[in-house]
Amino acid sequence: MAPPAPARAVFGNGTAHSRDQHRCLEAAYDPVTLPRLAAAGVGPGWHCLEIGAGGGSIARWLAQRVAPGGSVLATDRDPRDLVPGPQLAVAALDVARDPLPEAAYDLIVARLVLQHVPSRATVLPRLVRALRPGGLLQIDEIDASYEPPLLTPDAAAEELYLRFLRAKSAAMRAAGGDPHWGRAVPAALRAAGLTAVDVHLHIGVRHAQDPGLGLQSNHTRNLRDRLVEQGMTDEELDRVRQLMRDPGFRAASSVFYSVQGRRPGGEGR
Repeated sequence: MAPPAPARAVFGNGTAHSRDQHRCLEAAYDPVTLPRLAAAGVGPGWHCLEIGAGGGSIARWLAQRVAPGGSVLATDRDPRDLVPGPQLAVAALDVARDPLPEAAYDLIVARLVLQHVPSRATVLPRLVRALRPGGLLQIDEIDASYEPPLLTPDAAAEELYLRFLRAKSAAMRAAGGDPHWGRAVPAALRAAGLTAVDVHLHIGVRHAQDPGLGLQSNHTRNLRDRLVEQGMTDEELDRVRQLMRDPGFRAASSVFYSVQGRRPGGEGR
């Protein structure tokens, strides 16, 4: 039986909005993702795969770490925003449909990818099989079930921001995603057969200068059509952007989970 047709991606690449999204995402989450990889000992000679590499900041960092003798393959369904370089190759890959080599990588990393993939439960075991024995899988995802506004000008502004969050979650679910999947990642990695599962979580306060809030503002434009489908109007989205520019606005971030586990059967790097 042929695999199902790929779903329309919630976030695409190759547009001004997508490039701004990559910049905000990297500024918000690289300070969590990259130290986790560094602490795992990524270094010369490692062979690494990134799923859903987006703007490429993780892949570029890995490419510097694995020289000499290592390699990084940065993949995305639409890799147009990725640039190859020393130790760094780029390929188009739909992780839900395309084959992966067996026992090929010392490290596989996927950030904010699998929560958008309806078949994530079957993708995870394939990622595990693509690891060498002892290899490391790092999955970074969010749980957006709790990210409330904390300081707003009035009750109407608070409700507007909450409506935006609900519409965004509904849009993700309509595309087969799970905006709360971050909390399920540790158990999912263990169920996929990984050992030494290690969990780090991060939560912060969003404000006008915070790249995480910049990412939210980007979503009002990048996801405009989907948000309108969920009942928001352009005038409301404009007011959400104005609210997020308010110097006094504060909101809790979603919980960002960075979870690592190792494939059994070897010592790894």
